[in-house]
Amino acid sequence: MIKFSHVSLIYPNSTTTVLEELNLTIAEGELVLVIGPTGSGKSSLLRLINGLVPHHTGGILAGDISVNGVSTQMTKPGGMAHLIGIVGQNPANGFVADTVEEELAFGMEVLNLPNDVMRKRVEEVLDLLSLAALRNRSIATLSGGEQQRVAIGAALVTHPKVLVLDEPTSALDPIAAEEVLSILHRLVHDLGLTVVIAEHKLERVIQFADRIVYINGDGAANVGTPEEILMQSPIAPPIVHLARALRLKEIGVTVREMRRMTTHLRETIASHPVADSQKPTETVISIDKLTVSYENQTALNNITSTICAGEIVAVMGRNGAGKSSLLKAIAGVNRPGTGVIKVLGDDPYDLQGKKRR
Repeated sequence: MIKFSHVSLIYPNSTTTVLEELNLTIAEGELVLVIGPTGSGKSSLLRLINGLVPHHTGGILAGDISVNGVSTQMTKPGGMAHLIGIVGQNPANGFVADTVEEELAFGMEVLNLPNDVMRKRVEEVLDLLSLAALRNRSIATLSGGEQQRVAIGAALVTHPKVLVLDEPTSALDPIAAEEVLSILHRLVHDLGLTVVIAEHKLERVIQFADRIVYINGDGAANVGTPEEILMQSPIAPPIVHLARALRLKEIGVTVREMRRMTTHLRETIASHPVADSQKPTETVISIDKLTVSYENQTALNNITSTICAGEIVAVMGRNGAGKSSLLKAIAGVNRPGTGVIKVLGDDPYDLQGKKRR
């Protein structure tokens, strides 16, 4: 389906190659994960697949990339739109319509699909990605995770043969990320969709990957099964680092596998109780009956909490639950509807200049 033949890429004014003599074949119905340090070239590899590199970004490209027998060097990205769906790191930058339903329909309108086909596919994707309740919402009012799902839906609705995703779960909560990845996994196995994903949160996607491409930043790329690559890769999910720390002969890519391999160790550790740590007492942030609303929707309702010095607090919740609203209220970005927030005794919304910093 996708073939890289002796591909090398270097950008103007750069002293190092992004890729050097890469040979890679990705079969139909395969899910390939691309990993590597920040700036190593993961996004460049994804953009090579649909021709965004070098057609729109410049750069010197040697070798050939073909998708379903079509050379990306001879065909511009617009000519690959029926074949490849792509979701970038910042989906909001790629939206062209105002509402969710219009955004889903836009790609099919460009491809001149019949109206009845467009209506059917829009309904399918709305149900598939749990977007039905958002169909008439303005995209600008959606949370980051909801926008991410809309972007994935807009890519899927054209029924591409290849789906390229650049950190698709970065703005999704764990449950939504699991749902999206499970859907992609099902499409791979049931419909033969070929998926290429670049992702930093490896613990979410590693169990679904057939192979990994590790780009180390100096032009070289290693390709292999998840077990082969993660055994040596400095970039790995926490579960793999745990296996290394315990000096296990094998690594597990799922919690189930790790539990099976560490049964004897867990029984030993359970017999050594952990002493309680001293709890901090100095209040840094106090929240009293905080309510935040947007138009007719309540994001936070009557929240009361205290955060003390030295504490590390995790804010968790589904996409759109109000996590960002809470953080913005604490930072003083927005004035809350009702309630009181104090940071070291001051209202953060009223802080100015050096005192705010």
